[in-house]
Amino acid sequence: MTDILIVGDTERSLELRHEIPLHVGDQFLYAETNGRRVSIVWSVEGDRIAKVDPTIELIPSETFSPTDLIEAGVGLYDLGPAQLARQVTSLGLARVAVPDNFPVRIADELRGVGVELVVDQRLFDDRRRRKTAAELEGIRTASRANDAAMAAIADALARSEPGDGGRMLDDEPLTAELLKTFAAEVFAAHDCRGDDMIVARGPQAADGHDQGSGRILNDDIVLCDLFPMHVDSHCYSDMTRTFFVGTPDPEFVEWHEQTAEALELARSLVRPGANGANVHKAVCSFYEERGHPTALSKQEGEVLRDGFYHGLGHGVGLDVHEAPSLGRVGHDLVVGDVITIEPGLYRHGVGGVRLEDIVVVTEDGCETLTHFPLGHDPVVQTRA
Repeated sequence: MTDILIVGDTERSLELRHEIPLHVGDQFLYAETNGRRVSIVWSVEGDRIAKVDPTIELIPSETFSPTDLIEAGVGLYDLGPAQLARQVTSLGLARVAVPDNFPVRIADELRGVGVELVVDQRLFDDRRRRKTAAELEGIRTASRANDAAMAAIADALARSEPGDGGRMLDDEPLTAELLKTFAAEVFAAHDCRGDDMIVARGPQAADGHDQGSGRILNDDIVLCDLFPMHVDSHCYSDMTRTFFVGTPDPEFVEWHEQTAEALELARSLVRPGANGANVHKAVCSFYEERGHPTALSKQEGEVLRDGFYHGLGHGVGLDVHEAPSLGRVGHDLVVGDVITIEPGLYRHGVGGVRLEDIVVVTEDGCETLTHFPLGHDPVVQTRA
């Protein structure tokens, strides 16, 4: 059995958050060795950890006195690493697997006292792919918040009216910023947080990561990519819908129909054992048959800004982007994987369409966790 060592806090080390599902803001140690799960941590935090997981053996960090190190003149920035090295050696750890974000300063100290560190991110990714019941419920909670927030955006677009310079809502200019505010308020009501979101309009929708800004025009594309985090579980959801207001460009309406088909094709291929790269390739072939360039059909080294230029999806859990991958290189899917499926078509400088659902892989396929309609008729019925 591989010995495991994680050093960090549960906000920035998601590998640690997976093992200890609560917020601990200060650095501490978690290890697995000889069948033990053990954490050396400040006793105050240990009391909290014991409540959420009584199977973890807890050793108060206060039992490792730094007095001799201080008296020997060890400086402030070297004291912590020296203490961590003492704690690790007390557990008899000689060779351990660590994630790729393991602190370099701590790694140097441990190697200096003879501890071998083996970076094995796949090991930790695979552990996080096995969602706990609490994590999966957190993802479901965030997904319900996502459905409600998208409905709030769709309602605002539908209630808007054409005005001088763009859409109006309740006698005020309707902007991407205002739509984000509506979504954030819904997230908060569902114990979620999601200030970082995409509500991109017009040409902004052609850039996959443009967060969007400014006035919604009378005839416009509005691409909404929402990825709220459930505060208690630190787990995310992820969903994208594309709306048209006013009179849409018929070509973009066709793109929406094709992208909805592409999403359903991918959903039908998701099952245990399916390779993410093969699912991505199937969607690329679908688009290429309809005359659209993709990341697989482009020339080597070509910068592709039109067509389907990104990966098909990714894992979701304690982070909004994690394993497994559905792109040019992909993982084999397993039961319990939570993934996005997000095909899209774009024209640089003009606009784009993307649709995205989040699903959990089941024994015979997948279960969709986001339920806001794809919109086979994506035109928001706005006021005349």
